[in-house]
Amino acid sequence: MRPTAAVEPIGRIPVLDVFPVAEAGRFPAKATVGEAIPIRATVFREGHDAYGAHAVLLRPDGSIGYRAAMHEVQPGLDRYEALVVPDEPGDWTFVVEAWSDPYGTWAHDAAIKVPAGIDPELTLEQGAQVLTRAADRRRQDPPDPTAAAVLRAAAQVLRDTTQDPVDRLAVGLGEPVREALSRHPLRDLLSPSPAYPLQVHRPLALTGAWYEMFPRSVGAYLDRETGTWVSGTFTTAATDLPRIASMGFDVVYLTPIHPIGTTFRKGRNNTLDATPADPGSPYAIGSPAGGHDAVEPSLGTFDDFDAFVAAARGLGLEIALDLALQCSPDHPWVTEHPQWFVHRPDGSIAYAENPPKKYQDIYPLTFDEDPEGLYAEIRRVVQVWIDHGVTIFRVDNPHTKPLPFWQRLLADVRSTHPEVIFLSEAFTRPAIMLGLGKAGFHQSYTYFTWRNTKAELEEYLARVGGDEAPWMRPAFWPTTHDILPPYLQAGGRGAFAVRAVLAALGAPTWGVYSGYELVENVPRPGVEEQIDNEKYEFRPRDYAAAQPLGISTLLGTLNAIRRAHPAVRQLQNVRVHATGNDSLVCFSRHLAAEHSPTGTADVVVTIVNLDPWNTQEGWVHLDLAAVGLPVDRPLLAHDELSGQVHPWAADTFVRLVPQVSCAHVMSMGEV
Repeated sequence: MRPTAAVEPIGRIPVLDVFPVAEAGRFPAKATVGEAIPIRATVFREGHDAYGAHAVLLRPDGSIGYRAAMHEVQPGLDRYEALVVPDEPGDWTFVVEAWSDPYGTWAHDAAIKVPAGIDPELTLEQGAQVLTRAADRRRQDPPDPTAAAVLRAAAQVLRDTTQDPVDRLAVGLGEPVREALSRHPLRDLLSPSPAYPLQVHRPLALTGAWYEMFPRSVGAYLDRETGTWVSGTFTTAATDLPRIASMGFDVVYLTPIHPIGTTFRKGRNNTLDATPADPGSPYAIGSPAGGHDAVEPSLGTFDDFDAFVAAARGLGLEIALDLALQCSPDHPWVTEHPQWFVHRPDGSIAYAENPPKKYQDIYPLTFDEDPEGLYAEIRRVVQVWIDHGVTIFRVDNPHTKPLPFWQRLLADVRSTHPEVIFLSEAFTRPAIMLGLGKAGFHQSYTYFTWRNTKAELEEYLARVGGDEAPWMRPAFWPTTHDILPPYLQAGGRGAFAVRAVLAALGAPTWGVYSGYELVENVPRPGVEEQIDNEKYEFRPRDYAAAQPLGISTLLGTLNAIRRAHPAVRQLQNVRVHATGNDSLVCFSRHLAAEHSPTGTADVVVTIVNLDPWNTQEGWVHLDLAAVGLPVDRPLLAHDELSGQVHPWAADTFVRLVPQVSCAHVMSMGEV
């Protein structure tokens, strides 16, 4: 007979189904400094006595960092919620504390009995005893002599038989008493849940604006005398950093900068007939010049890279580097560690495939033959780049490597470099994407790129801000160097504006691939990928030509909005609102004053015309109460895109002309 596993006993006031918890805490939930995160639980008790619950955050040293009263969010289902805000990075825990509420029980009964003349003196004496006990508690955190004085004074009134019982009751039920007990409730039968883990990261792990570049393209030029291309370098790439910073981006993401192999090198547009002038795909990593721990010689040296990183930091930019764990046939690992690759029956090494795509210039790694040796080498490589100032890794195709490998690597890096962030580029099945988030990835690429209709966007916004959010933080990218979706191929400049607004305001982290400002939307026939793809050739750009298009200005405005409004920098506060037109989508983000770093409430409502060509109009039905706005007073909406101010109500008619503006981004407040 198999032994019975030990069962965690249920508290006197049961606390069940605590959120955010994955597999009893096996995978820690994640938060960032300043993020208002919801803690939820099902709390109930037998009988009819009143009870309450608190969500409590415990700092890494075990002290209480935040306590918040929980409120019922699903009436009749005993589901409670509170928002808590951690204020420093580290390994926190959280607990839900349930308790019997003797004051609440007395207040309910007394409000019925005393006016009806049922045992009024006995009932009032019971209340006086409860208030006296609450005032006499030895331990209050923090001490509050004012509250104690209010409770003792109210107890004296309840015992004053010279006054009318109903008047005395009014004092016992009055706002000063309730306010004092809301700060320091009398908690009997305290029943805490188990403590659950919460990893708290720095804000950039949740909120950031990324700009992707191929360093070799910046400053590249065609030598007319020789007819060959000359690569851009880290030095020339650094000249573009001020432009990127001026648009308000936080992160510059570099595709691989390592030596590129020549065996089976791909030519323009992924052809197999590369010429000597073709630079090859930077994802075909490795040559006699080195592997993942080396720099492509045409880009410069490590000293040049260090100077590039320093220049970025001087502009407030961090560097994200592509971590692509794959090799060209020329990589040193191929000969030094053949056990790290899959061999076919004829002894040759299998190249990478994702049918119908073939990557003849890339050998995937296998983690089956020498996992310890391979782990040690990859950990060393990661450390090389951390030592050279890289603080973020965009990980290419992590879903093709074992989940335990990532769990170990990310925990290892976090133990010594908690500031380092990992973004998962895993366009794959939802369970795997979520699993990578639970294993420790800070952020994840998403399906946003292919969500275009109103119904698709509404469902997806609710999903990424919902129950998966404590583990899989979304990053919204309209395009990447791999992806040019049909909506952008067909929608012209208007489509690029629409997707920028949705990405920048639909998720705390968003990014664009260089050339977005130029509305580069011509696909390679038959695939969702740009023609003349930068993965296979140099692509210098004239960004002065972007100004008349207005997209670069829009990108800067969107990033300015994100910096000005803390509500937009949150994830789990998104709410979708109804509209009367299938081409109009409306969503809001709300941050209450007590959770805001500014100390004032912040409400931002975004309304987007999804039709990039035609004017669309219709009613927007805003749930004012849900975003903390009064339903009985006039409102003003300041459009952060146009600068105009509009009167607003729960039901408001809007008209969006894409040639003028594809969206309203409204900062809402009272008149």
